[in-house]
Amino acid sequence: MMRFLVRRTLEAIPVVFGVSILVFLLIHFIPGDPAVAMLGERATEENVERIREQLGLNRPLYEQYLIWIGNMARGDLGNTVRGNLSVADELATRFPATVELAVSALTLATLIGVPIGMISAVNRNSIIDTATMIGALIGVSIPIFVLGLLLIYFVGVLLGWLPFVGRIDREIEMTLVRNSNYLIVPALISGNWQALGSALTHLILPAVTLMTIPLAIIARITRSTMLDVLNQDYIRTARAKGLSERVVINMHALRNALLPIMTIIGLQLGALLSGAVLTETIFSWPGIGKWLFDSIIARDYPIVQSVTLIIAMIYIIANFSVDVLYTLADPRVRQE
Repeated sequence: MMRFLVRRTLEAIPVVFGVSILVFLLIHFIPGDPAVAMLGERATEENVERIREQLGLNRPLYEQYLIWIGNMARGDLGNTVRGNLSVADELATRFPATVELAVSALTLATLIGVPIGMISAVNRNSIIDTATMIGALIGVSIPIFVLGLLLIYFVGVLLGWLPFVGRIDREIEMTLVRNSNYLIVPALISGNWQALGSALTHLILPAVTLMTIPLAIIARITRSTMLDVLNQDYIRTARAKGLSERVVINMHALRNALLPIMTIIGLQLGALLSGAVLTETIFSWPGIGKWLFDSIIARDYPIVQSVTLIIAMIYIIANFSVDVLYTLADPRVRQE
């Protein structure tokens, strides 16, 4: 097990290095000058050159990369072009909002998608199977910004059932005692049920919007994997031994179908944690997705570089975590 972890860690190092180079080069290929974006279009050439010198933009690319990756390795993400604020501090403020949204969306998608996929596989080619797969296809096909705007209009504006802007009511937020920028866990720990209710009601619409695509993918992967497992000889043997259908499905079929399901859940978690740009922008959710979108518009290179690299790291960590879970879920992987 330890040798496996060490090997996977060593394999991840060149991946991180390659991703960092790609992120650095792609950002520099974006049209526009951050010095001009910082000073405005009417800035004099002298002031623009002064800012370029201050930011190190007049140095060779390889030198800029070495300085940047060295600072990243030390945890120094630099300062924003606009406002000269610490990128690390801003990230610490916004990342918890994305974590709460992504974890909530993926939890809902998993709790709903896996049972739907199992029911479809068990009732193959039935009306239930057809209806659930059509629903999954619709979930994948509807663009997030369309679904988000529809939910805002019908549920938020027309019916007035749920809020659709921000994370919590401002006056309630002032009553919440917390040492971090998370809302739900501190509200639970402190027993502030009013704050918890406000945070959850603000979370429902963006979480439902964000969960549709992962839910559809998880349901379809679960169905196809379960169909493969249900046709195996050991499933027929289990049924021939007189085991109940519930035991056969839950203890034998689902357990052996977990690996592909775990893979897709891990990848979806990486995708959601990386920042649901559209969802956060539509619902004014103060996470890293909306922050990244605003930074691209403003050509704020330090933010774009840092957040993009962190997104890539999240994917790598998600894949690594899935590999570790493989060894825990399947003894055959441990033996290999």
